[in-house]
Amino acid sequence: MPVTENWKPTIVAFCCNWCSYAGADLAGSSRLAYPADVKIIKVPCSCRVNPMFILRAFEKGADGVILCGCHPGDCHYSTGNYYARRRMTLLFSMLDYLGVEDGRTRVEWVSAAEGVKFSETMNSFVEKVRGLGPNVRLGDLRCRN
Repeated sequence: MPVTENWKPTIVAFCCNWCSYAGADLAGSSRLAYPADVKIIKVPCSCRVNPMFILRAFEKGADGVILCGCHPGDCHYSTGNYYARRRMTLLFSMLDYLGVEDGRTRVEWVSAAEGVKFSETMNSFVEKVRGLGPNVRLGDLRCRN
């Protein structure tokens, strides 16, 4: 699929309820801009994100997936983000094996008070994915309607 200048990537953002989702809320209430193409999915904790969720997002047509959670050591469930970090490291090596480009996935730690960081993170991630173009490598895995 050729990339047009009007093409906008579809981004799925898994955000923990306690920090990152609140950071997104702060970004919105502070009128900080980030693309509307970022689809936020609120999860109780970043460790709740099963790697299959990310694979499923790519299967359903996502061009990029970002996982946002509490800063390490500040997790409301004590060690949840440590589990998430370890799990995502393994997943990213598997995605590399499947042929998904390195810049299509990202893990970021954003607290509830960091609305500016949330906005900047989403803007930079969308620009990175826009530079990579549409996710055609997993096109054969996508569900057809």
